[in-house]
Amino acid sequence: MPDDQFVDQGQTTEARLAAEALVVDVDGFEGPLDLLLTLARTQKVDLRRISVLALAEQYLGFVEQAKKLRIELAADYLVMAAWLAFLKSRLLLPPDPAEEGPSGEDLAAHLAFQLERLEAMRRAAAQLMGRDQLGRDFFARGEPQAMTTKKKVEYSATVLDLMQAYARIKTRDDFQPFHLKRGPIYTMEQALERMRGLIGHATEWSALEQFLPEGWQLDPKKRRSAVAATFAASLELVKSGRLSIRQEETFAPIQLRRNDG
Repeated sequence: MPDDQFVDQGQTTEARLAAEALVVDVDGFEGPLDLLLTLARTQKVDLRRISVLALAEQYLGFVEQAKKLRIELAADYLVMAAWLAFLKSRLLLPPDPAEEGPSGEDLAAHLAFQLERLEAMRRAAAQLMGRDQLGRDFFARGEPQAMTTKKKVEYSATVLDLMQAYARIKTRDDFQPFHLKRGPIYTMEQALERMRGLIGHATEWSALEQFLPEGWQLDPKKRRSAVAATFAASLELVKSGRLSIRQEETFAPIQLRRNDG
């Protein structure tokens, strides 16, 4: 067999193995940023000090090699490739003062920050998944056990507390609501109506007690009510000009007389 045939077969085998390796790599990544993080690890430096320019060249080389091997890439990989090509040009060309927008260094720093954040999330996820999991590292009890609860009541009280509690209960049982008994009341309206009927006969000065109604003079409670109502009615008649009232001295009897005219 000619030597060039062995060379062709060797190149074909290497291309096939490279294609298979690339297919596996692409399928294993969660996106272009994940691929960039894997490529950044090859630099073996802190993500905050990676060479974004070298990283962009590695990514673009990866995409070109995938195109040569006719590997279909997702659209977001191609978008990242276009953005990295733009970033590479911004980093290689001198900055233009008249150009607006972030500089190439700012874009590179933002990309490095995204890679650093992705790396932190991956470490946290690895630590979380490394913990013991239910059903794999430890297991719950198969049959739940019924729990019984016992209550134990303890009382703590002094002699004074017991006496106060007894006093409250005793007071509650012996308590009787106070009901005010209303006595007989002779109203002012009744007295005014009676005075209007008797005033025509009061041509001379007469004592106030003479105008009290029958049955309200002997009982002290009834007498106080009748005197107060009759006196208030007399003041109303004095106010209207139909009656005159006088008292010769302090605590002397009150006298009434009709006003003529």
